[in-house]
Amino acid sequence: MNIDRLLQQGSGEGERAGSIPPLDEWQPALSGDMNIIIHADGSWWHEGQPFARSKVARLLATLLRLDDEGYCLVTLVERWRIQVEDLPLVAVEADFRDDAWWFTTQFDDVVRLDAEHPLSVTLTPQGESVPQLPVRFGLAARLHRNVYYRLVEAAETRDSDDGTKEIGLMSAGQWFALGQLEDESSGEAP
Repeated sequence: MNIDRLLQQGSGEGERAGSIPPLDEWQPALSGDMNIIIHADGSWWHEGQPFARSKVARLLATLLRLDDEGYCLVTLVERWRIQVEDLPLVAVEADFRDDAWWFTTQFDDVVRLDAEHPLSVTLTPQGESVPQLPVRFGLAARLHRNVYYRLVEAAETRDSDDGTKEIGLMSAGQWFALGQLEDESSGEAP
């Protein structure tokens, strides 16, 4: 995979920088493993060093999808597997408008929290329960801590079907849980 050639192709007139190609239509054979790791904080590293040019990570993020073999960088003729510690994207901004929450990733993907892009709470590699949401081509974004706190500030509580109290929020006419509240009547100290 020739990064410099890809950068030149992506900067051509008429093609929006950062536009996502139709990766779901490209089916090249697996070429092997590339020594790239996306750390849990969303930073991209190559051969043990952080990417010196953020433009390269941004370009490669447009070529990333999740396949049966793992996370892969895909072009029309090549497909390289890379390592991802947790999730490849991080939602770094959240805004409420037009009756829905909208999230923006570190690479400017914009995702509406709705039935097609539901919030779910999953475990990080460190065992913490943190929300995530699907973005594209099997990729998901972990909510950055500041984004999560913003949602918690806007959240409300509800009684769930099993008798517990959930904290969550409405978006696009649907309820999305952020977690459960401790039972205050259990007599356990906080």
